[in-house]
Amino acid sequence: MKIKSVLKPKHVAWVSGAVVAAIVVILAVHSGAKASTKAQPMPVVEVAAAEQKDVPVYGEWIGTLAGQVNADVKAQVTGYLLTRTYKEGSFVRKGQMLFEVDPRPFQASLDQAKGQLAQAKAQLLLAQINTKRDTPLAEARAIARSQLDNDLQTQAADEASVQAQEAAVEYAQLNLGWTKVRSLLDGIAGIATTQVGSLVTQSTVLTTVSQVEPIKVYFAISEQEYLALSEKAREGGAADLLHSASRVPIELTLSNGSVYPSKGRIVFVDRQVSSSTGTIRVAAAFSNPQSLLRPGQYGKVRAQTALQRDALLVPQRAVTELQGSYQVAVVNADNKVHIQPVQVGPQIGTTWVITSGLKPGEQVVIEGTGKLADGIPVHPHPAAPEQAQAETGADQHGTGQDTSSKPSASSEGK
Repeated sequence: MKIKSVLKPKHVAWVSGAVVAAIVVILAVHSGAKASTKAQPMPVVEVAAAEQKDVPVYGEWIGTLAGQVNADVKAQVTGYLLTRTYKEGSFVRKGQMLFEVDPRPFQASLDQAKGQLAQAKAQLLLAQINTKRDTPLAEARAIARSQLDNDLQTQAADEASVQAQEAAVEYAQLNLGWTKVRSLLDGIAGIATTQVGSLVTQSTVLTTVSQVEPIKVYFAISEQEYLALSEKAREGGAADLLHSASRVPIELTLSNGSVYPSKGRIVFVDRQVSSSTGTIRVAAAFSNPQSLLRPGQYGKVRAQTALQRDALLVPQRAVTELQGSYQVAVVNADNKVHIQPVQVGPQIGTTWVITSGLKPGEQVVIEGTGKLADGIPVHPHPAAPEQAQAETGADQHGTGQDTSSKPSASSEGK
C-alpha cells in the first residue's frame, strides 16, 4: 500500500530552503565568533619589579607659624593719639618710635614739678642758713637750745621735701617720654588698631610687633611619634628631644607646595601629653632672614621618625584597594597574571611598602590593571628606567611619609 504525501511540491521546496538558510546563518555566526576570538590580542601591560631597600619613614603634621616673641605695644600714659610714625607691616627696630601721644599736658606737669623742686630747694637753703647761724649762738647760750632744735627739724623736713620734688620731676619726665611709644624689640609691626585722634589709655593695644627671625612653628605629634623622635635624638648623642639641635632636622612645606630651603630645629617640647587628644605640643625654629615666613601661616612639618630596613617597595599605582583589602597583579614567568592579596605599610613618596604577600623581584603591573583577570596571559612591557626609578622613590627628598592610617589606593579594582 502506498502512502501519499500530504505536502505539496511547493511546500517541500519552501521548507528545504528555510533549513538551508538556518544552517548557513549558524555556520556564519560560528565562524565569525572563531574569527573574533582569534583576532583578540593579549593585553599589553606595563610592569615594574618589587624593590627591597632601606627607606626612611617620616612623620608629617600640620604646623602653625608664630613669632619668636609677639609684643603688644601699649601706651603707658592716657592722652590723645597725635601721630603714627611707622609704616604698617614694615620692619621696625628696638627703640624706634611708633606713635606719639599729645605731650603738652605732660610737658606742663614736668614744668610744674621743676618749679616745685626749685621752691623746695629755696626753703632748704633758708633752713641751712638758720641752722648755721643759730648753732654757735646756742653753744654760747645766747639763744635757747630749743631754737636750734627747731632749725634742725626744719632743715631735715626741707631736705625730704627736696627729695620728693626730685622724684616728682623724674616721674614727670618719664610720663613725657612715654608720650613717644616705642618698639620693644626688632620685628614686624602690624596694623595700627587705634587711629590718630583717639583717646588711649594704659590698657589700649596700639599694635603688635612680632620677632620673626627666627620664627617658630608649633605642631602636635602623637605620643608614639614623640617616643620615636626622642629615640632618634638619643641615637644622635642628644640628651633628649629638646636638646637634639640639628640631629632631628625639621622640614617645612609651605601652603603653595614649595619646600622651605632652611631646615628647622626643635626648640620647645610641652611638659605633658594632652589627655584628650593623646598628643604633645612641639615647636621648631626656622631661620627667616628675609621675613618670608609670617605669624599665622600654615604649613606641613615633616621629620624622619624611623629607618625601615629591607622594606619591599612597589609603585602606588600597582596597588588596588577592594573593599578594605589590597591586592596587586603579579606577572609570572609564563606571562600570566596572578591577582595577589597583600598587606601594605606606609607610603614612601610615590611608592608603597608591602609588608606581606609579595617577594623581592616579582613583576607587578603598574599600568592596565583595570582590564586584567586572574590567569589571563599578557604581554608585559617593562617600565622605562627613569620612570621605574621615580616610581620606587629613588629621590630621598620625596620619600618617607608615615601615615597613621592607610591612605586611599587606586580604585580600579572596585
